[in-house]
Amino acid sequence: MHDTLARRSSLAQLAGLIKLMRPKQWVKNGFVLAPLIFSGEFLNSHSISRSIVTALLFCAASSATYIINDTADIERDRLHPTKSKKRPLAAGIVTVPMAMGLLALLYGVLVWGWFLEPKAVQVIVAYMALNLAYTFVLKHQPVIDIFTIAIGFVLRVYAGATALAVPVSSWMFVTTLCLALFLAAVKRRQELHQSGTEGRKVLEQYSLSLVDRYAEMSATGALLFYSMFVMSARPQLIITVPLVLFGLFRYWYVVEKLQGGESPTDALLADWQLLMTVVLWIGICAWALWPVARGAA
Repeated sequence: MHDTLARRSSLAQLAGLIKLMRPKQWVKNGFVLAPLIFSGEFLNSHSISRSIVTALLFCAASSATYIINDTADIERDRLHPTKSKKRPLAAGIVTVPMAMGLLALLYGVLVWGWFLEPKAVQVIVAYMALNLAYTFVLKHQPVIDIFTIAIGFVLRVYAGATALAVPVSSWMFVTTLCLALFLAAVKRRQELHQSGTEGRKVLEQYSLSLVDRYAEMSATGALLFYSMFVMSARPQLIITVPLVLFGLFRYWYVVEKLQGGESPTDALLADWQLLMTVVLWIGICAWALWPVARGAA
């Protein structure tokens, strides 16, 4: 009986450590692969391997930031009705020393990654520094907190471009920024709508009407700048513009009617139409840029 309980406790701790890394959030690191697609390098095996390694290193870095964030917020999370049960540290499933051991392991992975992709890891280090500032200071500053989240996505794209040593259109950067601002604004909206100001102190500085305007402005900017990027740099992708528009419409539907959006990753994975839109967009981009990729290969 004692062995069985010990085994169950060990399995629960292992599951807690995995959950602490938030593997579902690794979907966000797909932004690292954007330069691979748009540069037409996706038929080059060397470029593919470098992009995948960079994305995996970003997964390690983002998991490390989640561990630091959860450790810093452990007492506040224990008072939260949902986070006290869902977050392993707050729930007592994982101890702080265990979390620190996992953090050291992830840092070790990043040190190893430095020897593989030194330039990309420099960008990742900047991302981690930004998130440290976010955890302890910036997440309490209205508007700055939203922009900090968005800049993290821009750094993902930049890391992917750096790994491939390819230039990235300025339109792509500003499109990524606007899209990320949209997702961050919607996240704050749903947190405010569903939990009031209890979830985050910074929510006291926002209102639903304000973050709605932020989201609308960002979504409009994302569509406008993406269209300009396509027309100026990749006219083959003009057929993807309606798909992007549908994706924005569908995401708003998920937010308004299905009460999603507090976690963009959960919203994407839970709605088959939204997920299919992303898959189709990737597929059409690859198909439209296939001649460019063959020429590059």
